[in-house]
Amino acid sequence: MPSLIKGALSAFICVHLWPILSAATFSYHVIGDEPGAWPRILSSVGLTQKAGPIGVFVVRGKSPLTAAQWLERVEKGAYLILEAGNETAADLGFRPGTKKVAVRGIEDQHNPQLQIVWQKPLELPIFEVPQNARIFTRERWGHAPLTAGFRRGAGGVLWVATSPGQQGYERYPYLLQALTDLGFDPPFRSRRLWAFFDSSYRSRVDLDYFAERWRRAGISALQVAAWHFYEPDAEQDAYLDRLIAACHKRAILVYAWLELPHVSEKFWDQHPEWREKTALLQDAQLDWRKLINLANPEASRAVEKGVSSLLTRHDWDGANLAELYFESLEGSANPARFTPMNPDVRREFQQANGFDPIELFAPGQDATQDATKLRLFLDYRAGLARRLQTEWIGRLETVRHSRPWFDLVLTHVDDRFDTRMRDLIGADASGVLPLLARHDLTFLIEDPATIWNLGPDRYPRIAEKYPAQDKLAIDINIADRYQDVYPTKQQTGSELFQLVHMAAAAFPRVALYFENSILAPDLALLPAAASQVNSVEPIGNALAIDSPRGAGVPWKGPALVDGRPWPVQDSERVWLPPGRHVVEVGRAEPSLRLEDFNGDLQSATSTQKGVEIAYRSSSRAFAKLNRPVIRLEVDGQSTPLATLPGNLLVLPRGQHLVVIE
Repeated sequence: MPSLIKGALSAFICVHLWPILSAATFSYHVIGDEPGAWPRILSSVGLTQKAGPIGVFVVRGKSPLTAAQWLERVEKGAYLILEAGNETAADLGFRPGTKKVAVRGIEDQHNPQLQIVWQKPLELPIFEVPQNARIFTRERWGHAPLTAGFRRGAGGVLWVATSPGQQGYERYPYLLQALTDLGFDPPFRSRRLWAFFDSSYRSRVDLDYFAERWRRAGISALQVAAWHFYEPDAEQDAYLDRLIAACHKRAILVYAWLELPHVSEKFWDQHPEWREKTALLQDAQLDWRKLINLANPEASRAVEKGVSSLLTRHDWDGANLAELYFESLEGSANPARFTPMNPDVRREFQQANGFDPIELFAPGQDATQDATKLRLFLDYRAGLARRLQTEWIGRLETVRHSRPWFDLVLTHVDDRFDTRMRDLIGADASGVLPLLARHDLTFLIEDPATIWNLGPDRYPRIAEKYPAQDKLAIDINIADRYQDVYPTKQQTGSELFQLVHMAAAAFPRVALYFENSILAPDLALLPAAASQVNSVEPIGNALAIDSPRGAGVPWKGPALVDGRPWPVQDSERVWLPPGRHVVEVGRAEPSLRLEDFNGDLQSATSTQKGVEIAYRSSSRAFAKLNRPVIRLEVDGQSTPLATLPGNLLVLPRGQHLVVIE
């Protein structure tokens, strides 16, 4: 038996050293001359190829073990993945028949209605599968099995009829979901994701149910479409208050997501005099946004008054100023969508440059032909967007005078990876980034629709182009793409997990657009995809885990972390702060447990009467305890308790050392 396999199996057997971790799977090993895309697939949900207990084995070619030997290991908790074409697969009952089928479209039981199309059709034999196997994926029309598996003892066997493709998602989006159906549970979790939320898609739902689901999916903050609530309305306001309360009860922050210059439907109807104009001098109702001319002083003051009322009427944790620039992705090439061409902008530009920019779009004119004049206006336009963003960040920041916990986010499309964005929509990140030095806010980068067809590897490349890494976040748009993409129009399954995993490695925070577009089969694995663990290493009867942003580790019962009783734990996991930490079995439960926390935990200590934690949070932080709190000390000062139902403690924004008893 090759020494590499001996080592892998030995490491797998080591799991018995930690009875508390007997169901955990930390690492994988690919057997074959070439690992293919399996490292991309398996690492996207937190498995590591480095030292540690190995629980997932992929056999691509000739196996050093017999089928019986593999089944023995599966019985003990291993997961075996078999690509068709090797003897082990045939010995376990996955045998090719004489008939063949051309595969172009497939159907997966995790989402039978989803159109899954292979870019390159393959002719494959129709396989026979074992009687006890569950078929996950079939050829769409002839129903020939393409992925199947069965459980055996504590583990399982997953078979695929072909390789998963070069990137790992070209053929079978839901391989990881199939593996979890066989009992596999990814080892680590994150609960640091943000998600955008539009109430028009969730108007008649159980908000408590959804808040619980969001938190289980690793979501720590919801960016709520605030334009639906711009004007006071008893029914709408009551809905929003219920939503915020349900989220707070689950340690989820709630931000007012503003899409200026879109204000609200009612504001648009009531103020035709302030409507933005396109280069055809038509009202700028573009896609769903109805744009208001914020360069007009009267309009700006009216919107500011309405936004101020909106932000102080509800218990928001912050505000997100999103996409405050101009239309459209076609730029000046499409006058019907090109903005801003309102009278105020035209007058200001003409006074400074000597001509009315509408002349660029006169009948018979092609704006792109007069490059010098067009350049003047495009530069002015980017400068105007920058000026408006600066003004509105300043206005939103005043909310902190009465609400010191109030956080700010600026969502801005990337124009450094796709440099055309500055001229197309007036987005100029270089001009806006200095705001980070003057204002306490998060700069949320949105990758433009023009690059949604590119793979997960773009996120590290985008991150390299931005300074102030600790204040950055990245937005992943989960939406139908207009480009020709395969196998699905929308990101799902292995593609989505790779996107989230690569983005979480490159940025401190990942946001998902949007909550309603995340497909149901993906929710359970999102927190695993967002987790980041550099290494897992057995040390005697303990486990050393190195994580750059902290992680949830599977655990039952008392735990010691770095030799001390550990108080940050729920019924399924211990939650570790960033860095390298050693986890081992503890002797007794701590007197007080921190079961959920939405701040950035830096350290924790179990004391005789309670817990002591150091944390950082851009807004207030919610700490869910296992019992009522009787005393709170913040930075050495006794502090009045601010509590919510369910043993939820509200902690201040910023960086603090807290003693809870």
